Amino acid sequence: MNIVFMGTPEFAVPSLEALSDAGYRPQTVVTGPDRGRGRGQSMRPTAVKKAAQTLEIDDIIQPDSVHDASFADALRKRDPDCFVVVAFKILPPSVLSIPSKGAFNLHGSLLPAYRGAAPIHRAVINGDTETGVTTFFLEPTVDTGDIILKKRMPIGPNETTGDVHDRMMHLGAEAVVETVQLIEQGNAPRIPQDNAAATPAPKVHAEEADIPWSEPAATVHNHIRGLSPIPGAWTLHGDTRLKIYRSHLLDDEAEAAHDAAPGTVLSTDGVVHVACGTGAVALDVLQQPGKQRLDAEAFVNGYPMSPGDVLASTAAESVVESAA
Repeated sequence: MNIVFMGTPEFAVPSLEALSDAGYRPQTVVTGPDRGRGRGQSMRPTAVKKAAQTLEIDDIIQPDSVHDASFADALRKRDPDCFVVVAFKILPPSVLSIPSKGAFNLHGSLLPAYRGAAPIHRAVINGDTETGVTTFFLEPTVDTGDIILKKRMPIGPNETTGDVHDRMMHLGAEAVVETVQLIEQGNAPRIPQDNAAATPAPKVHAEEADIPWSEPAATVHNHIRGLSPIPGAWTLHGDTRLKIYRSHLLDDEAEAAHDAAPGTVLSTDGVVHVACGTGAVALDVLQQPGKQRLDAEAFVNGYPMSPGDVLASTAAESVVESAA
């Protein structure tokens, strides 16, 4: 088939590579423009562009806008059978109508659950124990098209969004190849989504990242791992903003029991244990501004933190200010 592959970040690379390995190397790749990166703002290609060049795919399109008529015209000239879309922009109807066998997308959830920009983040934040990927035919409305296939995967109790992302992109590559095979054979199902069962997965914003210590320990733990590595959950220790990338729940009930206020540091003896609204969490990987990420033992060896110190969130500060 004449396939046009559309994607930009690292998440899309295994799908592009898997298609090539399976004998479905796209003739055309569409990806984002080169961007200035680093201190010198040197222009660098997207992860998908680099992968396409390695696969010796010469026909690479990098539109500034998918809404420009020139972009649709360029795609029509290539007479594609199918668009394979993995982590790319929302395509307008004028583009979706071009391929003869349709356009499908790979989404990082078991649709209709977690429609939106941050399905992995939201699943981990919510403490889900299972997620997966879905391929579906694209429609003008976001994440609503008919489902082709799903693949499931577990979420471990201490896995971060980054961990799930890195496993999911390989599971997604398998789903993409299977979907192309079904479309080629004319056997791709079209299973309507149950809109009544749909749940949202809006983009995660930085202002959500402060740690809600007054919540139960499980909620705090899920918040930390759900925001790792980006944007990174954070808390205030005095005037210092600390980022927390990994944590775990304390196994010992006696150790987790306390009568301290939420956010109180309970132990720094080679560990960082912090009281929550109920229970406590162990902070495993921490970072102070301008420094490297460190495990708890290395962190407390080089940073002044003591039992009885209180870690705060902006929400807590707002409550104090309002009371004052």
